[in-house]
This record gives sequence, C-alpha cells and structure tokens, in this order.
Amino acid sequence: MLNRRMIEVTVGFLMLLGIVSFVVLAFQVSGLRTVYSSEKGYQVTAYFDNIGGLKTKARVTVAGVSVGKVMSIQLDPKTYQAKVVLFLDSDLVVPDDSAASILTAGLLGDNYISLEPGAEETSLKNGDIIQETHSAMILERLIGQFLFNKDK
Repeated sequence: MLNRRMIEVTVGFLMLLGIVSFVVLAFQVSGLRTVYSSEKGYQVTAYFDNIGGLKTKARVTVAGVSVGKVMSIQLDPKTYQAKVVLFLDSDLVVPDDSAASILTAGLLGDNYISLEPGAEETSLKNGDIIQETHSAMILERLIGQFLFNKDK
C-alpha cells in the first residue's frame, strides 16, 4: 500500500513538473514576458509612411541580432503616418543619425525593423525620434508597377 502511494505521488510530481515546463516553454516561444519580467531598456519613436504588415511585438534588429521589439503602432492624426514606438535593450547604444527600415523575413515572412547605425557621436535616448526611416516594400505595389511598366 505504501509503495503504491509513493508511485502515485511521484507520477503526480512529474506531471506537475511537465505542466510548469510547458508553460515556461510557451512563454519563451511566443515572445511574451511574465508580469515579473525585469526587462531594462528605453523607448524611441519612428514615423513611417507605410508599415506593411508590421505588428506589435515584432523584433528590432541591428546586423541581424535581435535588440528589441515593437511596443506600439498608432496613426498620427496630423501627418497620417504610422507612429511606431520601439523598445531597445538598455545596453544598446544607437547613434542618433541611425536609420530604421521595415524588412521582411524571407519572401512571405513576418515584418520586422532593422536599425542601421549612423556615425554620430551622440546616441538615442529614451523618448527620442529616429529621423531617417524607410517604409515597407509592398509586394502587390511592386508587381503592379512591373506590369504597368511592361505594357509601355
């Protein structure tokens, strides 16, 4: 009787451990953070004419290395541009003449923002605006231009 009880407790413990591991793995894969996450960083803003399929939580990269994420996307009612707020890692020093481009991962992959560092001595700080931006290339628009120019 005692041996059977010990087996049941062990199986229950292993099941609980498996469920906790699955939840942790789900948070890691989805890119979500728990309430207790202690991310340190700063926010900068970039304005784009067209963001394509960019979504919040999209990654921000420098030279292909993930250095942050997109925090929010809103439409500026005065300029009719997309206002994109980026959250960058605290240890990342980005010159304030850097450029932000919206790129696509693969042919039909997700959009993300790539930062191309400039050469200035001064760097972006919390609340700064990235002045030079390059909007997303829209595949449908490129195909339409190609077909229109082919007829001429």
